[in-house]
Amino acid sequence: MIAGLTYFVTEAWASVWRGRSAAILSVLTIAIAAFVLGLFLLVAGHVQRTVDQWSRSAELSVYLRDESTDGERAAVRNVLRATPSVAAVEFVSKTAALARFRKNFPELAPATDSAADNPLPASFEVRLGSDQSAAAVERLSARVSRMAGVADVRYDRRWLDRLVSLGNFVRWTGLLLAGVLVLAAALTVTNVVRLSLYARRDEIEIMELVGAPLSFIRGPFVCEGMIQGGLGAVVALALLRVALTLSAPRLSALAAGLFEVGRIEFLSGLSVAGLIVGGMAVGCLGGLVASRRIH
Repeated sequence: MIAGLTYFVTEAWASVWRGRSAAILSVLTIAIAAFVLGLFLLVAGHVQRTVDQWSRSAELSVYLRDESTDGERAAVRNVLRATPSVAAVEFVSKTAALARFRKNFPELAPATDSAADNPLPASFEVRLGSDQSAAAVERLSARVSRMAGVADVRYDRRWLDRLVSLGNFVRWTGLLLAGVLVLAAALTVTNVVRLSLYARRDEIEIMELVGAPLSFIRGPFVCEGMIQGGLGAVVALALLRVALTLSAPRLSALAAGLFEVGRIEFLSGLSVAGLIVGGMAVGCLGGLVASRRIH
């Protein structure tokens, strides 16, 4: 068994090296498919982690009118505190809101300096309990929004639902596109292995004449496809790592305040292993299809 596997690998590497020009094309095709799939997995994973992070700190923001009276504010505060699903209520004045805005978005702070008045409203930030239901929060939001002195009510969960929908769209789009590319990669591997098979047709005929088992003849070609698939997956992972490293500063500027760029993670070990195994499986499939010509 070990001798047979050694023969398969040795012959496959020799075949890849002899037809390295075609093999490079095959490896690159698989790398593109794996890169696209890995990229969408990376994006979908970070969207899910962002949703989980925001879900743990979901808030209901009640924005007050500038002309609201102390009595109206007290009434809103009492309704919020009397609600079982509310864990804590914090009042944020217009001055505190402006100071927080300037701290969190320093690049936009100069825009507020030119304003004659403070453009940010006072608000109540409502921390919700971990066991609250979406229906109960929606009812609370509708009730508070109709109270005097309230300008608007924003519930983080609505944005989270949209983010979840976006993550699902990204995931399924990536899978669909990657599936098309995987099919193209499998066809490329099949054609490359067929070229190798054609180049060794005399050797194959001799092996058939001396009674070599069919599996022994096909083995090197299947192994050749697996090698190309594995190399393609490794190239894709390397490109993903480089792309993530180079794009981190840009993401830091674009996603300021949304998530911590320093916490951006690469694919998990299971996903990395899955991409490599998947690439080898695609190559194996291409090798099997090509070697079917051997009878």
